[in-house]
Amino acid sequence: MELLKVVLLLLLAAASSHSQSFHFLKCPTPTLQENFNATKYLGTWYEIEKLPAMFERGTCVQAKYSLRPDGTVRVHNSELLANGKINSIEGVATITDPSQPAVLSVSFYRGLPDAPYMVLSTDYSSYSLVYSCSDYLGLFHVDFAWILSRTRELDGATIGQLRNELTAIGVDTDRLSITAQTGCGVMDSG
Repeated sequence: MELLKVVLLLLLAAASSHSQSFHFLKCPTPTLQENFNATKYLGTWYEIEKLPAMFERGTCVQAKYSLRPDGTVRVHNSELLANGKINSIEGVATITDPSQPAVLSVSFYRGLPDAPYMVLSTDYSSYSLVYSCSDYLGLFHVDFAWILSRTRELDGATIGQLRNELTAIGVDTDRLSITAQTGCGVMDSG
């Protein structure tokens, strides 16, 4: 039992030192986008706000989704780093349960567990609210949330509505940070 406490404390320290969103107990079960249409979701989405994530360090964060020949979705995430270089990663998203098409499983590295990508709300043409949560040992969870837009700006009323949806599932929206989407010309020319 002492080893379990030490492991939990180390995980907690690691999560908090990377500004991750760490919580005791299991992940919440949010309401998902009804009748989610993955084909309408394809294209470019720009990150407007997010919960802190140790794997995101830049500005101008964007995700491009495109259909692969095997029916899965190509995920291409990119950001502009402080040194002016573009950092990007490519992954694959799949709908693992056709009865819940708004829950995708995303993989960026072979051998590591896939991450859940839950579309809570979208109108496909202007905004999307995405939540990801992973349980550990049934004792705690780490979650991520993103407010996305089809353009580099999103109106305040929509952001407020999406923040309310996150609050309803227990996400502390005071922890959301705004992603700078200015000076991103180099991102569009690549």
